[in-house]
Amino acid sequence: MSSGNPHLSTRLQAAILLAQQAGTLIQRHFQADGLLVEAKADESPVTIADRDAELLIRDGISSQFPEDSILGEEFPNVTGTSEYRWIIDPIDGTKPFVHGVPLFGTLIGIEKAGRMASGVCHLPAMNETIFAEDGLGCWWQIQNQPLRRTTASQTESLADARLMFTEPTHWRRTGRFDAIVEVMDQVRVARGWGDCFGHIMVATGRAEIAIDPLMSAWDIAALIPILREAGASCTSWKGEENVFGGDGVSVIPQLRKSVIDILSRAPDLP
Repeated sequence: MSSGNPHLSTRLQAAILLAQQAGTLIQRHFQADGLLVEAKADESPVTIADRDAELLIRDGISSQFPEDSILGEEFPNVTGTSEYRWIIDPIDGTKPFVHGVPLFGTLIGIEKAGRMASGVCHLPAMNETIFAEDGLGCWWQIQNQPLRRTTASQTESLADARLMFTEPTHWRRTGRFDAIVEVMDQVRVARGWGDCFGHIMVATGRAEIAIDPLMSAWDIAALIPILREAGASCTSWKGEENVFGGDGVSVIPQLRKSVIDILSRAPDLP
């Protein structure tokens, strides 16, 4: 990176490279004939691309930072001895991936002493990488373009906001449909561009709100520092910066209170 770019920690540099290498592996399976899709215990889909990409990332972490802990979606936890924990989602948006839709990403979050300190989201099908680290801002790398710093939207009114959301069936299944409808009724645009892509839209100033009714630790971990450093926030529906909150909302600060007030009244997850 050039001298005008941020000085990244060794771990974040490694996370960016590993996410991009995983993306290259994933792309070999994207829109490929005969891709086998299996159902996990929770009925969510998984493919060889998910598993091989996570193994690639885990191998890279273990070889470079053997003392660090690892939490990933597809394989058992690794308990380390350092203050660092890596939280991995090899393909966030496996459903779009298996249907040939390019709105999926590889997520790697790095937790330091209990705080999400760094995050990477690589979008393989679009060859874009968004990353952030405490105090260094949020950065957006697009193929063949200079690295740019990205900031959240400055929209002041909920009536002018753009809302991204994922999987409407989850809203009904969790008894939270009324909450999303209440937000939808107040915004200018609502679009089902979900999973990590929807939250990245907020981090890059192209949307003001992204809401998910169900999020695991690996879905949200990398997004927390990305949104924070972009000048927004990624929290649970109760407004807590917690990877185990079970749900998630990314929102710009001007609209945060209005959105959290609505979401915090929704029923708790079963």
